[in-house]
Order: sequence, then structure tokens, then C-alpha cells
Amino acid sequence: MRGRAEVLEVGLADPALPAALARAEGLIVRTYTKVTREFLAGCPKLRVVGRGGVGLENIDIPACRERGIEVVYTPAANTIAVGDFVFGAVIRLIRPWAEFSEKAYAPAEFKKVRDALRGRQLDEMTLGVLGMGRVGRRVGRIGANGFGMRVLFHDIEPVEQREPLAFPAERVPIERLLSESDVFTIHTDMREGNHHLIGAAELAKMKKSAVLVNYARGELLDAAALAAALRQGQLAAAAIDVFDPEPPPADFPLLGLPNVLLTPHMAARTNTAIENMSWVVRDVDRVLRGEKAEWPAP
Repeated sequence: MRGRAEVLEVGLADPALPAALARAEGLIVRTYTKVTREFLAGCPKLRVVGRGGVGLENIDIPACRERGIEVVYTPAANTIAVGDFVFGAVIRLIRPWAEFSEKAYAPAEFKKVRDALRGRQLDEMTLGVLGMGRVGRRVGRIGANGFGMRVLFHDIEPVEQREPLAFPAERVPIERLLSESDVFTIHTDMREGNHHLIGAAELAKMKKSAVLVNYARGELLDAAALAAALRQGQLAAAAIDVFDPEPPPADFPLLGLPNVLLTPHMAARTNTAIENMSWVVRDVDRVLRGEKAEWPAP
């Protein structure tokens, strides 16, 4: 962008921000900058907002459109990275690793560990995907074609009509998805009505042996309800990479649970995915030059 425009890098707490926004014709943000109606009031010259990432819930798209501001993003940037990370977590949770590095097990202990610990095989498990978008499809394809899992999914949109699935999967009601999944993974967005989409009532319908994964948005899941379900044995394990609020506070309810894998929003953090997200600048440049964006907000 520096080769095509004057670029100002300004933080939200920087006192120079209001003056920079007053001049800005283009704006590039990541996850935590909230582009609200009030924020836009200080951007009289703004023509385009670029979101380097997938989710658009931090941008008031209707308010942007009222002002004639285009919103662009990078919806396919981290699909592969997040899909891979899901299965890395699931395998960690269903297979006891009993790692050692500093000191070898004594012979008797070595044999005892091998004899005592048992895991589960993915080809014997049902994968439930909530939200069959780009990441959901990636996860479903890995599960079905890579591991031989039975795949179920639920989505409120006609995903098969938009693009046929490249793997065997059955669309089912949410109740069946919850009750039949051995691995339940969330890949929906934070549209209106999705706050705590999965709470105590939904968790109670799941298998006690099930593993839950949330690598979408922290607000989709009631973390306190999940903690209670795990403590009471209503659920076997969980992998969480997103939080509400983010970062999580010191009293976050899932801290300290041995059957929970917590990671600091790392699912999309590969070199390739980060580079892909940075290329939102291409569409920002296109809009500023009066051209059609490749990835406009839906």
C-alpha cells in the first residue's frame, strides 16, 4: 500500500487517531477494532474498510453502506490453517500421549503406561459440523476423506445448492447433530441471534463421551455452561481457541480443567494464513482506484 497511497499506522489509543480518520479514504482493521456508526462519524472521506480476516461482526456493514463505504475482507485466508488445527486438538484429546522428554520411564512404568492407557480412533467416530461454510467444509472433508469419519452437519443456509460437498455428509436437525456427534465442532458466524448458540440445554443433549471444539467465536458458546458440563461428566473434553471476552479473564470458568485444551486464538496463526489475510490491501486498492472488489462483504 505504501507504493500506492500514504499509509498511516495508528492505534486506537493514539491521540493522533481522530486526525488520521478525518483524512482517511481507506481503512484496514483486524479483529478488535469496532467500526461502528459512531466510529464512522469521524471518517468523512472514507470509501472502503478492509478487514484482514474472516469474521465481519466488528464492522457495522449497514452503517457503512448507508455512507457508500465498501467493506472488503479475506474469507478464504485461513480455511486450511483452522481446519488443520481442529484435528490437531481432537487427536490430542482422544488419544493419551503420556509424553516424556527430560527423563525416560523406568521399564516397569513404561510397560504400565502402555498397558493402562487407551485412546479412540477417528474412523469409529461421528463428526458433527455446525456451520458448513469454508472452514466447516475443510473440517468435514478432512474428517470424511482423511480419517474415514461419518460426517453430519447443520446449517441454516442451503450450502449444497451453493456448492456441492466434496465428501459424504448428511444434513441433520441440530438436535440430531448434538445427540449423535462424537466430535462436535463449531464453525458458524456471529450473526444476530447466535450469542450463546450452544449453552446448557444444548450441551445436555450431547454424548457423555463427546468432544467439543470451538474455533469460531467465543460468543457462540456459554463457557460457564461448558465448564459445568465437563465437571459433571456430561461431556468428555473440549478444545477452545476463542473467548468472550478475549483475552479471557483470570476467573475464566474453563481454567484448570484437565480435559480442556485452551489456546490463545492460534488456529489461524500460520505464516501462509497471516500473509493471506494481509492481502486485503489488494481489494482496498481496487476500491480506491474505482475498480470492483474481489471479496466484497456479503
